[in-house]
Amino acid sequence: MSTDLIKSRKKLNSIATLLKQGKYMPAVQAVHDGLILFLKNQVMKNERDEFEDILQKVTYVLNSDKELRKIYPLVISYEPGQERKLLDAMRELLQELQKALNEEVQGDLEAIAAQKREALEQGQAHLDAGEWDKAKDVFDQLVKTFGGDTELKADIADRYLNAGRYKEAYSMLDDALRDDPNAIHLYNRIGMVLRKMQDYETAEKYYLKALTLTSQDEYLHYNIGRLYYDWRKWAKMANSAKNAVAINPNFAEAAKMLKFAQKKMAE
Repeated sequence: MSTDLIKSRKKLNSIATLLKQGKYMPAVQAVHDGLILFLKNQVMKNERDEFEDILQKVTYVLNSDKELRKIYPLVISYEPGQERKLLDAMRELLQELQKALNEEVQGDLEAIAAQKREALEQGQAHLDAGEWDKAKDVFDQLVKTFGGDTELKADIADRYLNAGRYKEAYSMLDDALRDDPNAIHLYNRIGMVLRKMQDYETAEKYYLKALTLTSQDEYLHYNIGRLYYDWRKWAKMANSAKNAVAINPNFAEAAKMLKFAQKKMAE
C-alpha cells in the first residue's frame, strides 16, 4: 500500500473520534483530504474493497451525528465507485460548516459588544449621578474582563474626562498606552487630561513622545500649543502654532493662536 493510501486510511479512520470530540470541521476536512489521497492513486482490488468499506462506515457516522445533521440535514450518500460524488458532498458540507462558524463568531462578537455597551451605560449613569465609587467599580470590572481593549479604555477615559474626573481619566489612558504605546490619539488625550490637571511638565513629555511618532499632525501641534497657552510659555506656543499652520495653512484656529502668541511675546 502506498504512503498516500496509508495517510488516507488514517484520516478516514479518525472521523468517528473527531465527531465524538465535537470537532466537526476537522472531521469533515479529514474525509475530504482522505478522499483526495485515495482518488489520486491507483488501487488494487483488495485495497479498493477496504476503502469502500471504510467510506461506508464514514458516511454512516456522519449521518448519525445529531449535531452535524442540524447544520447539514441532507443525507450523505455513498455507493462504491462514487467517491467523487462523496467528495463534492464534503466540499458542500465544509462550506456549510464555515458559514455556521462565521455566524457563531458574529453572534459572539455582537454579544460582547452588547455587554460592553450595557456596562458603559451603567457606569455613565453612576457618573451622571455623581456616584464616583460605583462608576469606578463598573468600569474597573469592565476593563478587567476586556483587558486588552485600548479603545474601550479610551472610551472610559473620555467619560471620566467629561465628568471632570481627571485622575481617573489619566489612570485609564496610561493603562491603555501600556497596551498600545504607539497610539497617537491616546497621547493626545492624556496630554489634554494632564493639562486640565495643570501638570504641564508631564503633559509636555507625553506630547513630545507623540511627536516622535508623527510630526505631521496639525491637531497634535495645536493641542501642544493649547498646553503652552495654559502654561504661559508664549515662545513655545508660537512655535507649535507655526508647525500647525505649516502643515495646514487653512487651519484658522492655529493662525489665531500664532498671532496671540506673537502679541504676548511682544509685550
